Amino acid sequence: MAEKTETARARTHAVLSYHDYSPGARRYRALHLVVLGAGLVAVALSSVEGLSPIIDRTLPVIILIVSGVFLAEYIARLWTAPEDGRFANLSPPAARLRWALTGTGLIGLLAVVPAFTVTTGTIQADSDAAAVFCILWVLKLGLYAPAMGTLARVISNERATLASVLIIFVIVLIAAGTATHILERNVQKQLFGSIPAALWWAVVTLTTTGYGDVVPQTVGGKMVGSVVMVSGIIVLALMTGILATGFSEEERRREYLRVWDQVTKVPMFNELGTVTVSEIVGKLRVRHYPTRFVVVRRGEPGDSMFFISEGEVEVRLPHGSVKLAQGGFFGEMALLDRLPRSATIATTQPTTLLVLYASDFYEVASHIPSLVESVEREARRRRAENEANQGRSPGL
Repeated sequence: MAEKTETARARTHAVLSYHDYSPGARRYRALHLVVLGAGLVAVALSSVEGLSPIIDRTLPVIILIVSGVFLAEYIARLWTAPEDGRFANLSPPAARLRWALTGTGLIGLLAVVPAFTVTTGTIQADSDAAAVFCILWVLKLGLYAPAMGTLARVISNERATLASVLIIFVIVLIAAGTATHILERNVQKQLFGSIPAALWWAVVTLTTTGYGDVVPQTVGGKMVGSVVMVSGIIVLALMTGILATGFSEEERRREYLRVWDQVTKVPMFNELGTVTVSEIVGKLRVRHYPTRFVVVRRGEPGDSMFFISEGEVEVRLPHGSVKLAQGGFFGEMALLDRLPRSATIATTQPTTLLVLYASDFYEVASHIPSLVESVEREARRRRAENEANQGRSPGL
């Protein structure tokens, strides 16, 4: 019984995962987004006056149902927390406590507040207080954005540089606010009579927002304003450049690790050695395909070859079809012979492929001849098999 419970918990954890590509996980995410959208629409409409009585009675019910769904989800995630690899060394109670204190756990807890308060009668489902709590549901959208984690890592990696830019921002801000206060206080006492009041103009100008509600009138004030405008452009450009560079570097690292993880599942690459594999990883691209997706069509120009990291594909030839599973590859014949595709290939299940484009293939051929020799050897074998069947190579 314990083994079955563990298996059920693991399956539930996989379905609830935001990064799982299984059909069950994708269906759950789609359903979750539909429920979330329905809840947000119901909350928004509940603030509209003059709706029909039927709608007025239906909206609180929808809000309560959505709250109940999120409560059930929170309980399920709490139950499956021990399956999270981050908490592998902890006991189940400790793992659940650690998960509850993570960002995902706290957002999930905030999402179930409406369910608790409405169920206990603390607030009414159609009250303004319920609407405020329900707006917290929008935080769950952030869980579907993989870039949120990337953004956090970028800020962490670039914190020293970002802190320097923020310090420059604060220096310019305070200096500009103080200077305009001194220069403008006698002319516009209500707007620049104090440094805090002058800081509003400095913030608006330094961020290049420019509301125009507060404008310096003295020559000195306008000169300070000109310097602040230019400084604002420079500071924002620095901030944008730092974040853009950080994002680019982080994405390269993530892509490298993702490709490396998939490369290790292809036996051909494992035979090349670590050093050689590290050279080719940068050339490969990971692509995820659903079931019955046509990857290449017969007659198309051959501009890439594919290695099967996970899943299975069907090679459809004029004289029949064959299937290639994990560790296989296809598309090499079009590159070696520089001919159009000779078969149509479609996935038979969710499949992860590593793509090597033609330009990279020929570059690899000059640097890693052992890989090309393996590909050519397999291509010759396939060609011989197909000639015996009076067909072309399933490798395309």
